[in-house]
Amino acid sequence: MLSYQHAYHAGNLADLHKHALLAAALDYLTRKDKPLSYLETHAGRGLYRLNSAESRKTGEAAAGIARAEDEGWLPADHPLMRALDAVRATHGTDAYPGSPLIAAHFQRPGDAIHLAELHPAEHAALAANLPFATLHHQDGFQMAQAVCPPTPRRGMLLIDPSFEIKADYANLPRFIEKIARKWNVGVIALWYPILTDGRHQPMIAALQDAHPDALLSEVTFPAARPGHSMIGSGMFIHNAPWGLQDEAARLQALFRDRA
Repeated sequence: MLSYQHAYHAGNLADLHKHALLAAALDYLTRKDKPLSYLETHAGRGLYRLNSAESRKTGEAAAGIARAEDEGWLPADHPLMRALDAVRATHGTDAYPGSPLIAAHFQRPGDAIHLAELHPAEHAALAANLPFATLHHQDGFQMAQAVCPPTPRRGMLLIDPSFEIKADYANLPRFIEKIARKWNVGVIALWYPILTDGRHQPMIAALQDAHPDALLSEVTFPAARPGHSMIGSGMFIHNAPWGLQDEAARLQALFRDRA
């Protein structure tokens, strides 16, 4: 449960997909002069170093964000690239923001950020990297149930577990249904891995049955290394902001043609 370390995977192709959609959603939400809340169930440390031993060991960032930047996958004015530039201006050229720091880039006075992280070392790093956020050293699913509906009521929840616990696949549709009932105006986004065994498919079928109008974005890419089972990235977004469907379609075409 506490063995997953995102430092090995930060900036990979799954992060590129997830963070491009997240940044586009937050960019749209923050255009309106109304405060919002951002919640995240599995925050990690918030800031990563792409020259770290962990990143160099897997090479996933080199095949992900580094390649995307070299080949110009995203325009300079894309919300993710703007957030990345801002983070690097503060933290150095080898920095890569996790989703909490991307959310912080879009934060305005009056907005709230709630971040849950259970791993002690990751939580300590998160506290150092985002001292202005409201941090919860607890299970992220419990945090979301306790905080929702948040204040301000308008906002977004990112559910981003490691899926090391196989029961997550069965439990997430029920969890999202509970949150959606409690927070009917919230944007609820779930990231999930696409694995060779297709274990995500029953979960997505249940979610689509319950939320037929939700946005489903899936991209595929080659395995990071021989024997690696992740071959794609998915985002299920309930109450997706206007225009996000277009960004999802653009990313799908981009991954199909280049990944």
